[in-house]
Amino acid sequence: MSLKPGVLQTKVSSSLQFEFNRKMASLGPFENCPHIAVALSGGADSTAMLYLLKDWSKAYGAKITALIVDHKLRSNSTSEALLVQKRSQDLGIRCYILTWNDSKPSGGLQAAAREARYKLLGNWCLSHGVLHLAVAHNNDDQNETVLMRLKHGSGKFGLAGIAAQRQMGWGRLIRPCLIFSRSSLREYLRKMGVAWIE
Repeated sequence: MSLKPGVLQTKVSSSLQFEFNRKMASLGPFENCPHIAVALSGGADSTAMLYLLKDWSKAYGAKITALIVDHKLRSNSTSEALLVQKRSQDLGIRCYILTWNDSKPSGGLQAAAREARYKLLGNWCLSHGVLHLAVAHNNDDQNETVLMRLKHGSGKFGLAGIAAQRQMGWGRLIRPCLIFSRSSLREYLRKMGVAWIE
């Protein structure tokens, strides 16, 4: 018997959603009607996480807000951020663009951008009383981190890799996509017919 169009899409998305919901349960308990901020770049990983969280939120009464950081490092970064914001709003998810306006260092730009990104995201969460910030690290990121730490001699502590959750001064970071490979998240988006930014 052949599958009708959309059946495979439903199976792929529901299987991933089921695993995602289980992972979110392991990151709980959450307060009643939790408010979760999503670090959204518009790439495949964060876009998939946004869709997964949107479906999860329906069952758990959660409020989802997407946050985009415009680092102003590329000439098209603002137009790209506006496109990602529109896609989020088209999903019915409120979305804000946070801008890194500080002067950019001549060296160590990537590390400075990362630090600025987490500072902007954390400050937004703090000022809006949001206790959970979801970031879209995946299993490939996890493996790369462990290998890099071992390569740099971090020993047995390097095997710990990226934590699924981390307490911050304003609340906590959660990483519900650590259980998924990069390719599985992209396949999920393809089956859903969702575009992302490379």
